Amino acid sequence: MSSELPDSVVPPPTGAGESPSGPSRRTVIATGVAVGGVVVAGGTFLAGAEEATATGAAPSSRVSLSVNGTRRTVTVDNRTSLLDLLREHLDLTGSKKGCNAGACGACTVLVDGQRVNSCLTLAVRLEGAEVTTIEGLAKGDKLHPLQQAFVDEDAFQCGYCTPGQIMSGVGCIQEGHTNSPEEIREYMSGNVCRCGCYVKIVRAVEQTAARK
Repeated sequence: MSSELPDSVVPPPTGAGESPSGPSRRTVIATGVAVGGVVVAGGTFLAGAEEATATGAAPSSRVSLSVNGTRRTVTVDNRTSLLDLLREHLDLTGSKKGCNAGACGACTVLVDGQRVNSCLTLAVRLEGAEVTTIEGLAKGDKLHPLQQAFVDEDAFQCGYCTPGQIMSGVGCIQEGHTNSPEEIREYMSGNVCRCGCYVKIVRAVEQTAARK
């Protein structure tokens, strides 16, 4: 059997006792990839470090507002939502973080008497505002009429959406949008109850409005 290799796999002659004139194509490509990876990785690292140094700490502002009748002054990151201000800075956890995108209404509070989704409201824009949360509705041990109506009508199940439902219902009553069950449903439609207690929620709002 012949021990010769086919021409296609035999390396080209380099001359007796001579080394190749330069690195092989494989060596060049491998070296280039390795060096290129270090350059890219290094560049990314340096760029990130320079950006962090340039930006420094996130900008913050001092905001003073009334929450449930008490003046509160705090310094917060300018990106802080009213919901996070209430829950994380003021320990008012009644307002719930549901979707955090303004779609479920669990975070509803009143700002200057108007219903707002606190997850979409920047805290720094509320200088001097009057904010009312679910914790501010009751007068001591006496529940707000709508809170009592929710109890009487059994208008909740898991209770997660209930603070937002009640705050939205209070706003709905104050706005005068309670002339019919259909109107209440329309103006309460931004508040989602995953347990499906809508009939009793509407009934509680309707009865509270009738007693007003």
